[in-house]
Amino acid sequence: MLLTLQAATVRFGGRAVLDAVDLGVAEHEIVCVLGPSGSGKSTLLRAVAGLQPLDSGRVLLDGRDQTAVPVHRREVGLMFQDHQLFPQRDVAGNVAFGLRMHGTVKNERAARVGELLDLVGLPGAGRRAVASLSGGEQQRVALARALAPRPRLLMLDEPLGQLDRSLRERLVVELRGLFGRLGTTVLAVTHDQGEAFALADRVVVMRDGRIAQTGTPLEVWQRPADAFVARFLGFENVVEATVDGGAAITPWGKVPVPDGAPRGTHTLLVRPAGVRLVPAAEGLRCTVTARTFKGTHVTLHLQPDNAPRLEAACPLRGAPEVGAEIGVEFDSTEIAVLD
Repeated sequence: MLLTLQAATVRFGGRAVLDAVDLGVAEHEIVCVLGPSGSGKSTLLRAVAGLQPLDSGRVLLDGRDQTAVPVHRREVGLMFQDHQLFPQRDVAGNVAFGLRMHGTVKNERAARVGELLDLVGLPGAGRRAVASLSGGEQQRVALARALAPRPRLLMLDEPLGQLDRSLRERLVVELRGLFGRLGTTVLAVTHDQGEAFALADRVVVMRDGRIAQTGTPLEVWQRPADAFVARFLGFENVVEATVDGGAAITPWGKVPVPDGAPRGTHTLLVRPAGVRLVPAAEGLRCTVTARTFKGTHVTLHLQPDNAPRLEAACPLRGAPEVGAEIGVEFDSTEIAVLD
């Protein structure tokens, strides 16, 4: 592992905001840390960078303990959400800052700045003032500055958080391709699961200073570890259920589960695509209480009698209106029995 955290712990006022975290990041791997505000994800990043001392545990880079290594010697690059560009320097001056601190000679600095500006899609922008740049362009300059000293590990703290959604979606694809071409090892923090899933080889979900789940984006999406992870990912249809054979007894009645599902009391996740609409007389009777246009489909909020609300996804054509009475059946292929 290029980066290893061993029981990394940080306390603020006696409360563990990073609670004995063990984590490894392999060379050339892109790992995204997800979690709600206060889950400890930014503290983790600052601890790796040396900006936040550990109360206990260790941070290892290439197997070497970093406890006594100052920030500027840790061979890590750090890019913050607000970019923190120097307004008094032009684009080239910003990108070259880390190179100057490392004592790179002028000609080499100029060549590296030009190479990086080409790489991030800003060729010839070296003389431009920072204030003249758009948000997306500032993000690219900040990335070029972080990459300039060739860090062993690049860390990103909500790197796209201040950009509009369409620009974020475009840039996250570009970043994924760029890191792949460079072979960059990346540890990124974000609260946006769509951004993390598009960028990462591996996703780490944090809760209350601990790791709640780690896995590939597909693994985490298909099988959240527990109700907290499922709800954090945006799933609403999460209930306690008793599984017996091929079905589960739930507040919505008997619901089919995949073959081999463990028996007993478990948390059940029904994805919106697993809620099928049928005539009211043929399934669980529900009232449509809200509908939201999502571009490719409509999300419906359905309220059964004396049972939790259900969320369903259905095609644009034929989506029932608010107030309509419909029936619901369930598709076992879109149901997961959680640990």
